[in-house]
Amino acid sequence: MTAWTEHLAREGATLDDTARSIAFAAPADEARATETATIAVPLLHLGTIRAQGPDSAAFLHNLVSNDVKHMEADTAAWNSFNSPKGRMIASFLVWTEEGGHALALSADILPAFLKKFSMYVLRSKVKLADASADTALIGLAGPQAASIAQAAGATLPAEDMRQAVSAAGVRCIRLGAQRLVLAVASEAAPALFDALAAAGAVRAGTAAWQLGMIRAGLPLITAPTQEEFVAQMLNYELIGGVDFHKGCYPGQEIVARTQYLGKLKKRTYRLALPAGSTAAPGTDVYAPDFGDQSAGKLVNVAPTADGGVEALAVIQSSSAEAGEIRIGAPDGPRASLLDLPYALG
Repeated sequence: MTAWTEHLAREGATLDDTARSIAFAAPADEARATETATIAVPLLHLGTIRAQGPDSAAFLHNLVSNDVKHMEADTAAWNSFNSPKGRMIASFLVWTEEGGHALALSADILPAFLKKFSMYVLRSKVKLADASADTALIGLAGPQAASIAQAAGATLPAEDMRQAVSAAGVRCIRLGAQRLVLAVASEAAPALFDALAAAGAVRAGTAAWQLGMIRAGLPLITAPTQEEFVAQMLNYELIGGVDFHKGCYPGQEIVARTQYLGKLKKRTYRLALPAGSTAAPGTDVYAPDFGDQSAGKLVNVAPTADGGVEALAVIQSSSAEAGEIRIGAPDGPRASLLDLPYALG
């Protein structure tokens, strides 16, 4: 354990190092807190890669789906790294830092991703490093997120997908009006987390944050779903994760062809599963129009306050439109479709 996780344990957290998750209360109680309070969540399921050097922007720009070269100093963006076949290997949040950039992605894929990414460095003047031990990420979500962050010493960005750094070194990245990511040096994380709680935030765990991200329609690639989906299947162009004018990168031809030639057959939908259901990322989804063949896969899942499950799932659009979705088997639990905060088009 680190000083950061030891502090969380003293605060009553239950940590699962294998699953890279944390909880402060029962799943239903934490899910309920997402609906009634502003929650502060140690984002232990995410890791951070730091790219430093004069070629950082150009290096990243040539490898990922979104524009990095023209990112302003106070911006953040969704981005992805894809296989030559256009299948997403990693999704991540990227932001600019002094001397380079930082990428926040699922911790379970970070080591292999960093190793693969490093193979492209060659003569580029950029250094890549796992900064997870040095940087703590804390999520803040709820109606009082802005005021609580400010009370804890953060400087609030004026717009979504912008960032600001306080005099104390707290980086605040605004994903939405009620959803922030705070990045801080690990040694400063305990004091910041305590300050957020003192300002009114409810301590919550990984599942609570994931539930909020599911409801926001913001997918995260983890080990079970690597190289399964083209960016548009994950609605990535709808959340600002793809730039179709930036030039070549691995998988760019497939992503562009998907956008401009023919109808996209799969999209990411938000699902509700009944109480007592169990589900995991990578679980197959079935529908009558595909018989015994999979019609899609679950991407992210989280428990709800009523004992059920919500999920983001990539599903054949024809199956979603028909309305009968089954999880895990053709006769598995029936899921219902829920709204997303953006139109699928």
